[in-house]
Amino acid sequence: MSTNSAALSGRLQQALVDIERVVARAEALLEKANLSQDDGYFDGIALNLHTFYTGVEAIFEDIARTLDGAIPGGPNWHQELLQQMAAAITGVRPPVIQTETRYCLDEYRGFRHLVRNLYIFNLRPSRISELCSELRACYDAVDRDISEFIRMMDNLNEPSNSGDRL
Repeated sequence: MSTNSAALSGRLQQALVDIERVVARAEALLEKANLSQDDGYFDGIALNLHTFYTGVEAIFEDIARTLDGAIPGGPNWHQELLQQMAAAITGVRPPVIQTETRYCLDEYRGFRHLVRNLYIFNLRPSRISELCSELRACYDAVDRDISEFIRMMDNLNEPSNSGDRL
């Protein structure tokens, strides 16, 4: 495995661990919100939903920079990066995520935009709750796809043992 690929693999694995912690925190806050009926917990959930997508997007930027050699630009670059990760790049890499994973992530990308551009009190607790309830399934899809991508990357970079026969 090349040094760049090994370093990328390590960064991706650590990022997945960190993102899982964000998911667990959001779930814990949702449980507290449901038990206490205190809407203040939704602020923390919204922040964790924002952080979830930001963490996933950082993974995608790392892959795009390291392997693809290009990160999209322009006003729609966040959406284009998500599309880029769902596409194979001939001679470079297979798709990083499945199309279904791209669709679930697009919900969190859109929500992150709202968190960044609205006052927190303008966000609907029902929508925050819905996104939080679906977060684990989306994270599991991301984890599955990126873990499989790491395995494929590792296999592509392993030296062939076919000529090592005695």
